[in-house]
Amino acid sequence: MRARVARGLRVAMWAVLPGELALVVCLVAGVRIPGAVLLGAEALVVGMLALEAYVMWPLYAARRRAGDTRREAGLAVVRAAVPVALRRLIVHEFRALHSLGLWAVRRRHRIPEGARPFSYTEPQTGIMWAFLFVSVIETVVLALVIPWPLVHAIVLVVDVYGIVIILALHAASVTRPHLVGADGSLRLRYGALFDLRVPAAVIASARVERRFPDGGLVRVDEDETLDLAVGSQTTVTVELAEPVEFVRPLGRRGSARTLRFHADDPRALVAALTAPGRAAKPPLTPERTAPPRASLTPERAAPERAAPRTPPSPSLPLTPERTAPSSPPAPPA
Repeated sequence: MRARVARGLRVAMWAVLPGELALVVCLVAGVRIPGAVLLGAEALVVGMLALEAYVMWPLYAARRRAGDTRREAGLAVVRAAVPVALRRLIVHEFRALHSLGLWAVRRRHRIPEGARPFSYTEPQTGIMWAFLFVSVIETVVLALVIPWPLVHAIVLVVDVYGIVIILALHAASVTRPHLVGADGSLRLRYGALFDLRVPAAVIASARVERRFPDGGLVRVDEDETLDLAVGSQTTVTVELAEPVEFVRPLGRRGSARTLRFHADDPRALVAALTAPGRAAKPPLTPERTAPPRASLTPERAAPERAAPRTPPSPSLPLTPERTAPSSPPAPPA
């Protein structure tokens, strides 16, 4: 019984929460909403909350008895009751709005010291501004055409919010670039929708390669190749020594051994990944620990010195006369 109620709650959330959000936005904007509409919306919300309590409380109590803290038990209940896709959409939206604030003050999101950022927004900038222009025109036209005050106000609020979201999505891509860390690690991002960290030890090779894959933003082939396309193109290919796991924008998980993504300056990104100081170093040996020096030759290996004395010939036996030092001849008597 509870399982059926939980499935019904998940379906209801997709319908009730967006409607409640629209009503809240209208109220904040000063739109006058009939009392019957507000009463019906609040009744739906109260009923959904009651059903949520009926489903969630036993799960919360079980987690508390198992030793979880209140926060851990609450998070577990939310994960069990709220669909993953809905949770991630809400989180993405809040992150995008946060990025809009960062963009307004010309800041970027969490760039560690020593890391190099690489933008990827060039192929989509024109498309985003075109969408924004069309949305503004649509908002103005609908504001002039719709005669009913309530519908006019709701549509106006929704259209303005859509314009803000378009700006926020582009701001998220601008303020969250790809990163190459000081240790040679790679962080692939696409706005607030995708984030993948690749350790330096896993990166086998990187090269500039322009491709035009089919499909959407994130696509994975059967051979574990991940395409993170921007403007339907990728410009960098990174081969990995072992697969890495990633999370899709709506929560599905996957793994990839080859990464293809776009960067506005692919050559600089590949150069940063393949820099000699960041390549895998062989183990140290006594020869490698010594400071580098030029190759030694017999002339440079040791300073010049006198030629060694030639030893006496072995064919001449030593006698007392030969071993004694030579003396001057005796003077005549």
